[in-house]
Amino acid sequence: MRVDQCLLVDGDDTLWENNIYFERAIEEFLDLLAHASLSRTELRQVLDDVERENCQVYGYGAKSFVRSLHDCYERVHEMRATEDHGRAIAELGERILRQEPVLIAGVEETLTGLRTRHRLVLLTKGDHEEQAAKVERSRLGPLFERIVIVPEKTVETYATVVEDLKADTARTWMIGNSPKSDIVPALAAGLGAVYVPHPDTWVLEHHPFPETTERLLQVDRFTDLAEHF
Repeated sequence: MRVDQCLLVDGDDTLWENNIYFERAIEEFLDLLAHASLSRTELRQVLDDVERENCQVYGYGAKSFVRSLHDCYERVHEMRATEDHGRAIAELGERILRQEPVLIAGVEETLTGLRTRHRLVLLTKGDHEEQAAKVERSRLGPLFERIVIVPEKTVETYATVVEDLKADTARTWMIGNSPKSDIVPALAAGLGAVYVPHPDTWVLEHHPFPETTERLLQVDRFTDLAEHF
C-alpha cells in the first residue's frame, strides 16, 4: 500500500473498550426489570427496539442510554420507574460515564508507528462531551492530526470529513469495528475500509457487508494494521 495515506480511526471498541460496560449495565437492568411473562431475551429485544428508536432522535452515549432504560421500563411495566429503580438506572449511566478508558492491546504502539508514515485522524461518533472526555482520558489525542466527533457516521459524513481534510478519497481509509458505521458508509463514499472485529460490538452496529468489497480489508487485531500500512 502507498505511503502517506489518510487513516481515519474509530474510537469506541476500536481503540478502547466501550460496549462491554453497556452490556454489564444491561444485565443489571434486566435483573431490575424482571417481568412475570416476558423472558430475559424478550426484554432485551424490547430494549434494543427502544434504543434503535431513541438513537435516531437523541444520539448515542450514556445519556441516551439512560433515557432508553427508562423508556424500556415504562414500555414493559406500563408505568414510570419507581424512585428506587430510577436511582438504580441513573447509577448505571453514571458508572459508564466514570469509566476510565481501557486501551485495546497494542493500540498505542501501533498508532505511534503508523503516524510516522501516514496522516492519522480520530473519527468517533456520539455525544460530543462524552466522546471528548474519552479521548482526553485515553491520552491518545496527541497521536492524531485531528479529532473529529460527529453525531452519526453516514456517507455524507465521510465525504465532508475527507473534503475538510483536503484528503484524497482514493488514499483514505476508515478503520473500525462497526460494519454499520465504519465500513458500509465509508465504502459507499469511495473510501477504503478496514474491519477490525471486536467480540462485543453493539448489536445495533451489526450490518451485512456489501457484495462488492474491493476496498475492504479485514484484520484479526488492531496491531495487524502495521503490516498493511
